[in-house]
Amino acid sequence: MLLVYENKDKGISAEWKKTVHNGTKRKKRRHRFLFGVLLSALLITGALYGKENDISQLKNIEVMETLSSAVSQFGDRKLPVYSVQTTEKKIALSFDCAWGAEDFDSMMETLDKHNVKATFFMTGGFVSDNPECVKTLVEKGHEPGNHSEHHYDMATITAGEMKTEIMDVHKKVKELTGKDMKVFRPPYGSYNNELIDTVYGCDYYPIQWDVDSLDWKNYGVQNIIDTVCNHKSLDCGSIILCHLGAKYTSQALDEMLTKLQDMGYEIVPVSKLIMTEGYHMDANGMQIKD
Repeated sequence: MLLVYENKDKGISAEWKKTVHNGTKRKKRRHRFLFGVLLSALLITGALYGKENDISQLKNIEVMETLSSAVSQFGDRKLPVYSVQTTEKKIALSFDCAWGAEDFDSMMETLDKHNVKATFFMTGGFVSDNPECVKTLVEKGHEPGNHSEHHYDMATITAGEMKTEIMDVHKKVKELTGKDMKVFRPPYGSYNNELIDTVYGCDYYPIQWDVDSLDWKNYGVQNIIDTVCNHKSLDCGSIILCHLGAKYTSQALDEMLTKLQDMGYEIVPVSKLIMTEGYHMDANGMQIKD
C-alpha cells in the first residue's frame, strides 16, 4: 500500500485515502464473491442431497425457484403426469367431483352433443351421495377417476392412510359399476414422493393437469372459455382441469368444446391420452416416449 503524507498539519493526503478506499472496495468485492460461491455451493449441495429443510428458510423467491428446478432436474422429486408429449392433436378433459352434482345432467347433455368422453375424478363422498350419476357417466362411456375418499391433503398423511383413501373409493365405484379405476388425482394437487409410490402401488397412475380452467374462482362463463382456449400451455397432450359443481362451468362447456374442436383437437379421457409403459418424465411432469 502506498502511503503519502503532505505535512503534519494536513495529515493523510487524498491519494492515501483513495488508495485505502480502493483497497477496501477490493476486499468487499472479494467478500461478496466468496459469499456468492459459498451460497451457491450450499444450494447445489441441498439440491443434490434433497436437504429441503435446510433451504426452506431462504426468502429469495428466485433462489427457491432455481433450487426447485434443480431438484426436479436431478430426479429427487417423483412427479405425477401433467401432460403427454405427442404429435397427435389429442387432449384430455377432466372434472374433479367433490362438491355437488346439480349441473351433472346439463354436463352430460353437452358432452353428448359434442361426442366427447371425459374423466371424472370422484371423492368417496360424491360417490356415496350420487350413485346414479356414477352409474350414468360410466354407462355413457366416460371414465371414472379416483379423487380420494375424504379429499384430504394427501401429502400430510401416512402411507397407510394414503392407501386407505385410495382404495375405499375404489371399492365403492367397483361395487356400483364393476369398473376398476386406473387414474388418481390428489386433492388440491398436493403430493409428495410417498404418495406417488403409493398410487403406483395401488395400480393407479397419478394425474395432475397443465391447463387449469380456474372455474373454481367463479370469474364467469367467458373467463373459463378464454382461460382454457387461450392458455399458454394448451397443446397436443394437454390435460384440462374443470370442476363439477362450479358456478359457471356447465354454461361455459358448450362454447369451450366448440372452440377446442374447431382448433382441431380430439378430446379424450385421461387414460386414452397417457402412456402406460415405455416412457420417462421430464422435470415438468410431461410423459416422453423412451
